[in-house]
Amino acid sequence: MIGETQKPTSPPIEAFALDPLSPDIDLAAWQRLAEKASDPNPFFGPDFLIPFLKNMDSGQVRLIVVRHGQNGEWLIAAPVGKRRLGLAVPAATVWSTEYAPLGTPLMTGCTPKEAVGLFLDTMTRETGTPLAAIPYLPLDTAIAAQLLTLGSDWSWKLAHEAERAAHAHGAKGEIQFSEAYTGKRRKEFKRLIRRLAEEGDVEFTSVTGEAAVAAFDTFLELETRGWKGKSGTALKSNPRTLAFSREMVARRSASNGVRIDSLSVGGKPLAMLVLLQEGHQVYSWKIAYDEAYARYSPGSQIALYAMEENLKNPDIWSADSLAIPGHAMIEPLWRGKLRIATLLLAKSSTGRLLMSAGQADTDLEQTAKSIARKLFRKSR
Repeated sequence: MIGETQKPTSPPIEAFALDPLSPDIDLAAWQRLAEKASDPNPFFGPDFLIPFLKNMDSGQVRLIVVRHGQNGEWLIAAPVGKRRLGLAVPAATVWSTEYAPLGTPLMTGCTPKEAVGLFLDTMTRETGTPLAAIPYLPLDTAIAAQLLTLGSDWSWKLAHEAERAAHAHGAKGEIQFSEAYTGKRRKEFKRLIRRLAEEGDVEFTSVTGEAAVAAFDTFLELETRGWKGKSGTALKSNPRTLAFSREMVARRSASNGVRIDSLSVGGKPLAMLVLLQEGHQVYSWKIAYDEAYARYSPGSQIALYAMEENLKNPDIWSADSLAIPGHAMIEPLWRGKLRIATLLLAKSSTGRLLMSAGQADTDLEQTAKSIARKLFRKSR
């Protein structure tokens, strides 16, 4: 009718559950979303997720995608599968693992709220469970803000709230570094370096690109010689983890998405740290050190060096240690805190009933894991 005011309409959106290993998947759209996500996650882009799912036994994992219905732009994406939250309660769960302890779904900064709701609807429909779970979700992020303000249709609870070591950039990061590298620690670390120098030239290095691919093989050998090799948990101890990690590092190194920092004496590596960079954030993925040199604190030395390197790079705005909360080595050095939790969401009455049980189930499992880690450390 002439003169009638037209209400603006939202762009059409649609959701899919895709096989992330399908040769027909739109890799270009997936990679674009990974590169411009409002909250980066190096574990949910194709360069990490494809090698991981191809080589590891991850069950029936689907990539849930919400995209623009007209231009095909991906708005949200995350791997999802059905698994128990803890010991008993099943949920549609964003697929975080010990190799990828970050559950942030990839999401563009302009994603409408209805797309977030559609993403959760698709998660629960595809897995046949009314309860959705996003583990290891950083709470101070854009997508967390979206998820926590979906409206009355969705209820939510937080389970296993915790803080893990991180550090900021700029002036705040420099303050955190000065708090970690106090006069006492600086004096002790320099003394240890002088003692190391009696065995040969002490060198700290940082490499990316093709050099990181070569350095990763050295890292694998170093890790295998330590307690992880003895316990069978080193990446090289299992053909599947070896194949996954090598392919992942090669793929990400092509775009300088992997950095390896090293401490060596006389050309012999004493400590190495593998870091993944995504957007303006860096993630400390794996560390290994020569236990014969433990008295020189090589792990602490390389963690502090990595922080220095991060602070010198204006393209890095923050760093996540990915370490378990309370980690004895990293927390005194990386003084920032990243708030994380498992976010539980439900829309139906059945899902809401499961949510409280899932909260208790998650917290119980995490308590059991914490006790097991303490017992393991005492037995080493």
